[in-house]
Amino acid sequence: MDTFSDLMESSAVLNVAGSSDDIWLLIVRFLLNFLVVGLIINCFYYPKSKRGDYHFTFSLIGVSVFLLVFLLSSVKVKIGFAIGIFAIFGIIRYRTTVIPIREMTYLFIVIAVSVINGLSKFNILELMLPNLLFILSLYIFENKRLFKYRSSKLIRYDKIHLILPDKREELIADLEERTGLKILRVEVGHIDFLRDSAMLKVYYEAKNNEISSVDKLTNFPDN
Repeated sequence: MDTFSDLMESSAVLNVAGSSDDIWLLIVRFLLNFLVVGLIINCFYYPKSKRGDYHFTFSLIGVSVFLLVFLLSSVKVKIGFAIGIFAIFGIIRYRTTVIPIREMTYLFIVIAVSVINGLSKFNILELMLPNLLFILSLYIFENKRLFKYRSSKLIRYDKIHLILPDKREELIADLEERTGLKILRVEVGHIDFLRDSAMLKVYYEAKNNEISSVDKLTNFPDN
């Protein structure tokens, strides 16, 4: 009887010790993930987009995905589970608007970082390497000195007589005067002769690093 009681007490102590280690592991990994996701959002995404709504969304998705995969990491379907998480969040669409491609890319990055930090069996030092690779990759591709990206806008244009190929210089000059942008190239799309208008896609050099989320709109929103 005493032996059975001793075994039960030893088992309880071991369980408590094991759960305590798991709690510390959860805390350390959560802080690492929170720090990395915060750096990605605040240092790379938000300075250009200035979208507070996506800042809020990405931050909470990072927390939610990490806790979800970490707390369910004991399930014996780890690879399929991770792929399922990517599939679920990868097809997200808001009912009112489609997520722009840049936001979808950052959403995927936040999910990828959170899944790696939650499921990886690396220790903390080893886990820092993939996180640093994410940050380094973002720094390279978001660096304007290394990669010069052309911004673009869709414009519904009324001076339809200027869309002729031999009047391209006049068209660009008129667009620059009316928009205040340095136009690099113009593509003529849909032409409506009934309304004397055409849809143009203009490429220009942005004066700052901000990215407009309304450049692809073709209609005025309803009040």
